[in-house]
Amino acid sequence: MTRVKTGNFSSHNSIPGRHILIIEDEPTIAEFLKTGLAYEGYGIVVATDGKTGLECLRSDAFDLIILDIILPDMDGFEVCRRIRTAGIEIPILMLTARKEISDRVTGLDIGADDYMTKPFSFDELLARIRAVLRRAGRGPDSPELRASGIVLNTDTRAVLVKGRSVHLTPTEFSLLEIFMQHPHRVFTRDTLLNRVWGYHYGGGTNIVDVHVSHLRDKIGDRPSRLIRTHYGIGYAFYPED
Repeated sequence: MTRVKTGNFSSHNSIPGRHILIIEDEPTIAEFLKTGLAYEGYGIVVATDGKTGLECLRSDAFDLIILDIILPDMDGFEVCRRIRTAGIEIPILMLTARKEISDRVTGLDIGADDYMTKPFSFDELLARIRAVLRRAGRGPDSPELRASGIVLNTDTRAVLVKGRSVHLTPTEFSLLEIFMQHPHRVFTRDTLLNRVWGYHYGGGTNIVDVHVSHLRDKIGDRPSRLIRTHYGIGYAFYPED
């Protein structure tokens, strides 16, 4: 059994919508989730089996549970049943590598709030987390990001640049969302690759440069850039004052 606490977590000084329990036994995915969500500012606790996850719920306060279905001791369905039988109403986002519709129906019927199949992109995961937290009254109210005449809506996925609608591909949208959420933060190409293309992507980092170039063209990002290159490192977003 493993329990790992990371991020700025405190059950006694909880900020709504910021504390997540991850119940996942696959090390690669657990680390991917822990690192990425902590980077987004979430407080994270990781449990690698169902029993430890249930024990965490008795000792700490959480705003969301990310629950894998295939676990070493009891499956995620049983964990979900026990959570709901105990009267715990924390939103649950279930994960599985199985794609059967019956599994999805079962998960939702026993009280899960959403369901994702592996592999998944980190951007989609963040969108699902925000949506689940908003429905539960635990997340931020506004889905809009605004900077330098750009308005990005994370719910409708619409983008306006100085009042003009701009069509972005899902990848371009994900890149812009990351940049606008973290102004001035320098992202390495490897980090962007992991965050946007996902932990399962096996290609090279030059694809990041290609998509950043396309994004710049679409939003009219001319020198001096809003999305600036840090040579040998990656990119950062610098909104105009």
